[in-house]
Parts: sequence; C-alpha cells; structure tokens
Amino acid sequence: MRFASPENLILLGLLVILVVFYIWAIRRKIKILERFGDMLLLLKNSPHISFARQGGKAAMLIAGVLFLVLTLSQLQCGTHMEMMKREGIDLIIAIDVSNSMLAEDMKPSRISKARQEVRGIIDRLQGDRIGLVAFAGEAFVQCPLTLDYSAAEMFLDVVDVGLIPQQGTAIGSAIRMATEAFESQERKHKVLVLLTDGEDHNTDPVGAAEEARKQGVKIYTIGIGSPMGEPIPVVDRQGNRVGFKKDQQGEMIVTKLDDMTLQKVALATGGKFYHATPGEMELDKVYDEIARMEKKELEGKLMMQYEDRFQYPLILALLFIIGEFFISEKRRKNV
Repeated sequence: MRFASPENLILLGLLVILVVFYIWAIRRKIKILERFGDMLLLLKNSPHISFARQGGKAAMLIAGVLFLVLTLSQLQCGTHMEMMKREGIDLIIAIDVSNSMLAEDMKPSRISKARQEVRGIIDRLQGDRIGLVAFAGEAFVQCPLTLDYSAAEMFLDVVDVGLIPQQGTAIGSAIRMATEAFESQERKHKVLVLLTDGEDHNTDPVGAAEEARKQGVKIYTIGIGSPMGEPIPVVDRQGNRVGFKKDQQGEMIVTKLDDMTLQKVALATGGKFYHATPGEMELDKVYDEIARMEKKELEGKLMMQYEDRFQYPLILALLFIIGEFFISEKRRKNV
C-alpha cells in the first residue's frame, strides 16, 4: 500500500483540530447544564438530550474527513506490469563559448544568458532526448543525447568561456559536429538549437546548414547580443574584469550580433531565427515549433504500476458524511 500524493496527508492535522473542538464543545455544554443543578436530574427531566448521540455524530464526521484525506492522498494498493512508451524528438543545443560571449550587452553576460536560455529549454521538454555541443574555434560534444535532463543540466553547469582553448567562432564546425551527434540515420525528428552571437570565422555556416538539412536536421538560431556592438571584457582567474580586449593596433575590439548569418542558417533548413530577450519569449516560440513536430518512439520499458484504490475511501467518506447529516443528536421520544 502506498500514497501517490503523500504530501496531502498533512491534512490529517484537521482531524486533531476536529477532535479537540468536539471535546471542548461537549464539555462546555455539560458545564453550562451543571449550572442549573444536578446533571443526572437534568438529564432525567430532559430525556431528548443525548451526549452519546452528539459524540456519535462527531465521530462519523471525523471518520468522513479521515477517508477524504486518504482519497486526496490517492491511496494505491496492488501492482501490475505495463509497457511504458516515450515519444519525442532528438534535440541538440550548440552553445558558443568563444571570448566574445563575455560581452555584457545581455546581462550579466552573453554566456550567462545562453546558459539561462538552455535551462529554459530543458525545463520545457517532455520526453525528448537532449544533447549539448560546445564550440569556439572548434566544436565537441559536451553531452550526448540523453533522456536524463538532470545529467544534461550538470554538463551545462561547466559550459563557460575558456572551456575550449582554441578561440574563434566556428559555427560551421558546430553544425557539422551536431549533425554527426544525432546518431540516427532517419531524416526527421532532429532539431538543432544554436545559441551564438553569429560572428563566424570562415567555417561556412550556411553550407554546413544545407548539409544538415539533407540529413533531416532543422535548425533554430537564437542570437545572443546586440547588433550595436559591445567591447569584450578581459577577466582574471577570479572572474574580475581587468580591462577590454584590444587588437594589435591597440584599438578596442567590438563584438556585434551577426543576425543576418543566423537568419540564413535557420532558413537553409526550414527553421527560424529568434533574438534573445530578457522575457525569454523566444523559448516559448521554439518549444511550440518543437511540440508540433512529428514524434518518434524513443524508449519502451516494462514498468510496475500501482493500482489506484482512492475510490474506496471516497465511498466511505461520503457514507459517513451523509449519515452524520441524517442522524439526530437528540434521543427519540419514548412512546
């Protein structure tokens, strides 16, 4: 025997309150009657008063509440084996971890915003497999496709600027790596979400997207940053900003969101481009697109299921509560 919603058992505290209330109420009635004289004599002259019946009504109401709490806690008893099928798509998220993601035009920084967006996507998933690819000057699979969302979030926690020693922004390499990571040869049920500022360094991202489309991959791009441009902070080992990145001529480097490239990448596969916003409205739109896609069976497991038995305490609760309503607290007149 078990309860599917054991947190509702806290309502059993109501029984203690009811018991205390009824004991107090009956004792108070007795004390009031004792003011008028001897209790036995009063009861003899008032044959309709019955503290036993009043106590019985109280007990029935308390029993009704008890069984209602058991009902709300979803009593389960007995088990059976059932094949549980899981349907969804394969989703890989590629995250830019180049130095330009340290820019602060998205607060507190582009990379922090990217991680926040990924967590928002994971929170919305229901039955889909997810994988992570990190990229800068090169790309690698940070987390292979999995149904374990907690594990994916653990891998996400270590995604940061500096994770990949080779700097740059190889969007094309990230798309090719993600396409290989899908494993499945079927040309559907595959989605790649690309989070980057779009400043590619000659890796032909549009060409990579066209190759991905042939493999059945649909790409959604989320632009992190501002088209107006932002300097790139230089930080020490403690994460404190000590200046801004400069070129060989000593000029401050400004990183800008290349939304045009990201739009071309998305359109090449039939996907869409979204600009990251503080309210994360783009995540709802991306998830709505994913939810409308055709699903495939990802997993089938034989699992033990408990039998619901909440209907029995519900019936008993109704019987006790209705019965209490129809029973009088006074004794019948002796004929």
